[in-house]
Amino acid sequence: MAVKERDMMGSLAKGLKVVEAFTAENPRLSIAQASEIAGLDRATTRRCLLTLAELGYCAYDGKFFTVTPRVLRLGTGCLATMPLPRIVQPFLDVLSEQIGQSTSVSILDEAEIVYIARAAQRRVMSIALMPGSRLPAYCTSMGRVLLAAAGEETTLRLLKASPLVARTEYTVTDIGTLMAEIAKVKERGFAAINQEVEMGLCSIAVPLKAANGRTVAALNVGLAAGKASMEDIEEMFLPPLLRMQAELRQSLI
Repeated sequence: MAVKERDMMGSLAKGLKVVEAFTAENPRLSIAQASEIAGLDRATTRRCLLTLAELGYCAYDGKFFTVTPRVLRLGTGCLATMPLPRIVQPFLDVLSEQIGQSTSVSILDEAEIVYIARAAQRRVMSIALMPGSRLPAYCTSMGRVLLAAAGEETTLRLLKASPLVARTEYTVTDIGTLMAEIAKVKERGFAAINQEVEMGLCSIAVPLKAANGRTVAALNVGLAAGKASMEDIEEMFLPPLLRMQAELRQSLI
């Protein structure tokens, strides 16, 4: 449904942009930094940040703002009402124990993946991942699985609109190469990433499909790179991922 401009609350939209400026990579922001990330002028950004601080959603030390745990209220309610995290979490817990590695489920939000469930065995990334965490779709195994399901036109639009940053020396940032990789993911039914997100990390992901065949999320296992070849990793971890994919299919809508 198209919403008329007069029915939109511009101040709320701007405030949400400021909240979204805080990420794992940018946990502390000055007014100038938040202004640049949110794409708003400094005066507007300052009012938004001071309002968030007054309401307890941000802490302010006189120069930098940081979000407080109170901001989790904005997302926890959404996750709590989504049936998908509740359905997949028990399966993730069992799978993670069986294979001895961390497993996750995510969904696509424009050009990013959003973690909705996770079972951690050991920390393999420099940042702590949890439900609500975000990573770029183009360089993650779950992201490529979800982009493959989104279709070529949508994928191309998202890649062109996103900053394709080389996070490591192995990160693929060329759009043509990425489109070819994503096409291969669609054909093979899984994605494997070797140190494109972060050095020392590799992962393999499969789509989670509903009974009607529609991809609703992605499932992955993440582990330390270098202990085995990617071929051996696929041989070890793809079968249990595919088994969970099959087990969940009748439970997802």
